[in-house]
Amino acid sequence: MQMRRSVLCATLAALLCAPAAWAQQSHVISQRALDQAVQQRVTQEQADREAIRNVLQNPTVRNVAERAGLPIAKAEAAVSTLQGDELRQAANQARQVDAQLAGGSETITFSTTTIIIILLVVLLLIVALR
Repeated sequence: MQMRRSVLCATLAALLCAPAAWAQQSHVISQRALDQAVQQRVTQEQADREAIRNVLQNPTVRNVAERAGLPIAKAEAAVSTLQGDELRQAANQARQVDAQLAGGSETITFSTTTIIIILLVVLLLIVALR
């Protein structure tokens, strides 16, 4: 009887310790790869925020915002709160505006003005909802 208890205890101890030992031995991804992935994401988010800030600093965008009655200071403050899909979408819109404004034309088409207003409204809504 005592021998059965000893064998049972040893077996249970081995079964409880085995998963922890296996988990320590094998990793699906290395620490270096994780670090690189994190760094890449941080770099992309910084680039996205910078794209939005550059557009918000553009005098043409400031004029459109002023005429529409949208406070540009709130939009600038909202940039640092954006994350994930919201940040990527706003950055893509900002890059579209920047590309259209950088086209050499001094006039703004209706679509550029619309994109600018949508970008500013999205930023303000995000601030208001948080």
